[in-house]
Amino acid sequence: MDLREQLIALRKGTGMNKKQFAEYFGIPYRTFQDWELGNRTMPEYLLRLMVYKIQMERRLEQEEASGDTG
Repeated sequence: MDLREQLIALRKGTGMNKKQFAEYFGIPYRTFQDWELGNRTMPEYLLRLMVYKIQMERRLEQEEASGDTG
């Protein structure tokens, strides 16, 4: 799976549309759109950071829901 496909899968996994996802990460919508369309290639490290941020926020949400404060 190439970076573009991974980015699309990540966004869809969050349940966000393109605009919401771009705003969530502070990325200009047009830039994000170009990455998904394959017009531009996003930096690989950025995808890794996005995955990390989403994983950490989900973990925090789960901990808060279970009452575990760490």
